[in-house]
Amino acid sequence: MGRRDVLALLGAAAAWTYPARAQRSIPVLGYLCPESPVPFASRLKAFHDGLRETGYIEGKNVAIEYRWAEGQYKRLPDLAASLVARDVDIIVAPGGAPVALAAKASTTSKTIVFEMGGDPVQLGVVDSLSRPGGNITGVSSLSVEVSRKRLEFMHELLPAATALAVVANPTSPTAKSQLESLHSAAGVLGVDLQILNASIEQEFEPAFSAAAQKPPTGLVFTSDPYFAFRSGQLAALAQQYRLPAITQSRDFPIAGGLMSYGGDFVQSHRRTGVYAGRILHGEKPSNLPVQLVTRVEFFVNLKAAKILGIELSPSLISSADEVIE
Repeated sequence: MGRRDVLALLGAAAAWTYPARAQRSIPVLGYLCPESPVPFASRLKAFHDGLRETGYIEGKNVAIEYRWAEGQYKRLPDLAASLVARDVDIIVAPGGAPVALAAKASTTSKTIVFEMGGDPVQLGVVDSLSRPGGNITGVSSLSVEVSRKRLEFMHELLPAATALAVVANPTSPTAKSQLESLHSAAGVLGVDLQILNASIEQEFEPAFSAAAQKPPTGLVFTSDPYFAFRSGQLAALAQQYRLPAITQSRDFPIAGGLMSYGGDFVQSHRRTGVYAGRILHGEKPSNLPVQLVTRVEFFVNLKAAKILGIELSPSLISSADEVIE
């Protein structure tokens, strides 16, 4: 789904006005998103595909009210509260732990369907995966749990490096657990870690600059939605500073970065749409276990490697799910 398609879709949706529940002819979903429509386009399409699998099509037999945080995650609680005030039937909270936590804090009665890369039990979003309990369920991928594997891939790429840089978002609910896992992996690999913090776009370039002061090194990004939705900017900086880097999102190597390793976000967002549709059909969220997307993708970009002057080993290339020539 391209920019024009997304804007047309949202423009048509904006033309609707959704009356009070008693007057509605079709159910209304509230879609709470941490970003803006264009970078979220492929995720939104996957969500609509999942809804369609259950027989629901926006504008035909279901309406959707969108709330976009535009990358300002502090706005999420207020946006969630506005959906509760609109009395939507279900709040869909895709795009990571901050969205799920904001939605959960906003209501104890509205049904919530989340999508995230972290452990929803560890974060206190649900009671358990098999019995989420209450008004909430959703889908979780393995993006957070596989951060240490990104470090292993970077070490395989640069076996002579004695230190590797890690970029983390200190405001992320999963940052602490990811860094603990990365330090543990670094001990096994015998490398030191240089921890660099970035929670806003203005801190990206200083992180790359700091990592470039101690070559040869590679840059490993923790799993974080804020990083994932800025893959183009991160890829441009990696080329500018001539640093091999790996993130969670396939969008990074597609944009010109070197490698990515993380969960299949298309599958996780499609399943979120399926769950929303099943609940609209009458199933209770407390009876729907949290789904785990177990597929993990490894992408490598050979053109980026050539620009960086790096030769990828045959084992790295053979491990990739997709090689970008």
